[in-house]
Amino acid sequence: MNLITSLDNINVKRWCKLKSKKYRDKEGAFLIEGEHLVLEAIKQNVAIEVILDSETIFPVDIPKYYVTKDILKKITSLENPPAMLAVAKKIPEKPYGQKLLLIDSLQDPGNLGTIIRTSVAFNIDTIVLGENTVDLYNEKVLRATQGLIFHINIIKRDLYTFIDELKKNNYKVIGTNVTHGQKIEELDLPNKYAFIMGNEGNGVNKDILNKCSQYVYIPMNEACESLNVAIATGIILYELAKKR
Repeated sequence: MNLITSLDNINVKRWCKLKSKKYRDKEGAFLIEGEHLVLEAIKQNVAIEVILDSETIFPVDIPKYYVTKDILKKITSLENPPAMLAVAKKIPEKPYGQKLLLIDSLQDPGNLGTIIRTSVAFNIDTIVLGENTVDLYNEKVLRATQGLIFHINIIKRDLYTFIDELKKNNYKVIGTNVTHGQKIEELDLPNKYAFIMGNEGNGVNKDILNKCSQYVYIPMNEACESLNVAIATGIILYELAKKR
């Protein structure tokens, strides 16, 4: 076993750079932390190399690097370094399906990760990330997905123009609007639809929201002004799933 012990090792520096979105975009790769995520990446054939604690035995047919605990601490974003990390190649986009979730300007990585996980649970075909949304490969996003990032198609688009494309292809584009919407449980769901969720504080951009074909809202106690966007998404996707 060749053990890397120097914090100045060229590979250690490379792995640390993957904490930066700019470097992830340049390399087309990202860092994943923890055994569960690593195993999922290997199953999906996107893992490029595995980084292991010197005491960890892990038989796998891709390049392995054994490192000290000090190096693990330097690489990881976690307070307690995992014994296993990996570098994975970015997941390629696929053609979008008939049940879409559009995400406009979402900023909290935990919310995005939770929404990805929920979308898999309720059989969304494709998630479409708008240009101002948090990076898909942010370490907090990845952890919040619990590995389900590898089980759904996720693409990036300019939502303003993409909605026009969807309409031309007979998708119903649905947004949330308490004033002009109908109750979510009363929605007559078409075969092809795209539901839009927006920013934590400001919701969906008005110019994008105005392009919607239809609006819905979640009935709730008047004392509650709004819901966390990930929770609201979960309620909506659950209601949509019941209509199938």
